[in-house]
Amino acid sequence: SPFLSEHENEVIYGKCNNVWSHGHNYNVEVTVRGPVNPLTGMVMNLEDLKDCMQKVLMDKMDHKNIDKQVDYFHKTVSTTENVAIYIFNELKKHMSNPELLYEVKVHETDKNVMCFRGEYDENVPAAS
Repeated sequence: SPFLSEHENEVIYGKCNNVWSHGHNYNVEVTVRGPVNPLTGMVMNLEDLKDCMQKVLMDKMDHKNIDKQVDYFHKTVSTTENVAIYIFNELKKHMSNPELLYEVKVHETDKNVMCFRGEYDENVPAAS
């Protein structure tokens, strides 16, 4: 994090702390929910969802140093949590029915997974 000292970064981020940056190959799951259209049998046409995911994930993030090449991460630390929040919010901007977006799940590794489902209680204190 550019907002922390070198020592603080080492303590908080451990092996992920690297002044030269480090990369991940994220796997992303997107879940929609809503009523099933009786004519189409779908909540959302998956081709439309794929188009939105292409615009947000592949066009903006794939093979990119997101800290340097995605404006959002110039001022936001690129943790898996913030990557999930970014993807969720960007997908909503591209969806014709954004209320159908239920969850974005980002797999940093097989064991490190972050889910984001949109708005949350801002009165809950952040973890230390």
